[in-house]
Amino acid sequence: MKEQVANVLVLLIRLLTGVRSRWSGCEPSERQRIYFANHTSHIDTLVLWASFPSGFRRRVRPVAAKEYWERTRVRRFLARDVFRAILVARENPRAALKSLESISQELGTEDSLIIFPEGTRGRGEQVEAFHSGLHAIASAMPDIELVPVFLENLNRVLPKGEFLPVPLLGGATFGTPIRIVPGEDRHSFLERARLAVSQLKESK
Repeated sequence: MKEQVANVLVLLIRLLTGVRSRWSGCEPSERQRIYFANHTSHIDTLVLWASFPSGFRRRVRPVAAKEYWERTRVRRFLARDVFRAILVARENPRAALKSLESISQELGTEDSLIIFPEGTRGRGEQVEAFHSGLHAIASAMPDIELVPVFLENLNRVLPKGEFLPVPLLGGATFGTPIRIVPGEDRHSFLERARLAVSQLKESK
């Protein structure tokens, strides 16, 4: 049942967005990674999740806003049973950060993670400043690869405030992995990570 729902979702997402995956800085891999991307639409999580090869999509888990994904029974089913999302309560920033700091324990040694460090949806014109959650995860898992991803055109596929997607071409560009540098302060790391995503947009 769960696998069937996942396959139907992937098909619908690809039909609606025509999403193209472009691995420009690394190759798809089953190794444990943190994928961090810009955030412009409610369908970002779905599109990025659907961009992975089917063989290891089940092991890529998104961090998602608890208050959004627990709002209805359907969303709860998708988040918990299909995406296996790690739900974080954004309305309590201190509790959310604490949850992110302990995320490595929930991931184990095999699952990868999707995170949107901007925290909230932007307009797609530029990559906004990153919140500290990515730094907390990177600090807890210093040996893991952090892969920047630029999501293209999704703010036009499903604009903010709209409920029905517009069939347009979207894309997901995966860049060169980075790692946190020993002794690197939080601000420097987050700006370096933000630039890694922003530069993927500029290279289009």
